[in-house]
Amino acid sequence: MNQKLFKSIPLLSVLLLAACSSNPYSASKKIYKQQLKTLVKTIKQTEPYVLDSVPAAEWISTVNFNLRKPNFVIIHHTAQDSLGQTLKTFTLTKTQVSAHYVVSKDGKVVHMLNDYLRAWHAGNARWGNCTDINSNSLGIELDNNGKEPFTQPQINSLLVLLGKLKKTYNIPTANFIGHADIAPTRKPDPSELFPWKTLADKGFGLWYTQPLDSVPANFNVNQALRIIGYDTRDSNAALIAFKRHFIQSDVGPIVTDSTKMILNNLYKKYQ
Repeated sequence: MNQKLFKSIPLLSVLLLAACSSNPYSASKKIYKQQLKTLVKTIKQTEPYVLDSVPAAEWISTVNFNLRKPNFVIIHHTAQDSLGQTLKTFTLTKTQVSAHYVVSKDGKVVHMLNDYLRAWHAGNARWGNCTDINSNSLGIELDNNGKEPFTQPQINSLLVLLGKLKKTYNIPTANFIGHADIAPTRKPDPSELFPWKTLADKGFGLWYTQPLDSVPANFNVNQALRIIGYDTRDSNAALIAFKRHFIQSDVGPIVTDSTKMILNNLYKKYQ
């Protein structure tokens, strides 16, 4: 074999390997497309269900329909150490978890799933009477381990993204909430370090207003939490989740006078 050609073989192998590995998410993209084909096939189904004990069914196509749209935005922190680690988690079938968007510390926004598709980000969760949060929400993950402040570029990008989503899908102001709000017994994200007031000032979520009124003698804490949307089957967990969102300097299960006044102010906004 030509010596010069022989020496070039290792280099050629490296170049070919680099070309094949230039996109580490090519495998997940292929799976994504395959799953889309399956969903499209399901949507195209035009055979009626056969029902027992009813007259013969038929399919007559309506002309009035469109795609379902998200009505909530759920904000998470990744609880992982890097953007790369999170992207890997969301592109492995075995993890069974995903989100529509991931926002990195430097403000980069990674869009991972079409907004009209159902991501697996909320898990076992509840808000008000809604018990299937994944089916009517968008999940946004912030690259943050849960113990560190969120960066300003990250928050800036998040605000821009939320503005786009709110306008596109007409999402109500009150429906921008956190994972801890909908799963108080399981999840703390996006942690008490998340700037919820900053978001509320921009129209993404509600916040209490000053001055705070005195609380009626018969004020019911659990009832107020339920009206806001919290699952109060574990009242302590619901209270802590509320504090993590709206008080933050105190996330313990003790009901203080200040807690009551803030809760009294807020639940009226959610009615």
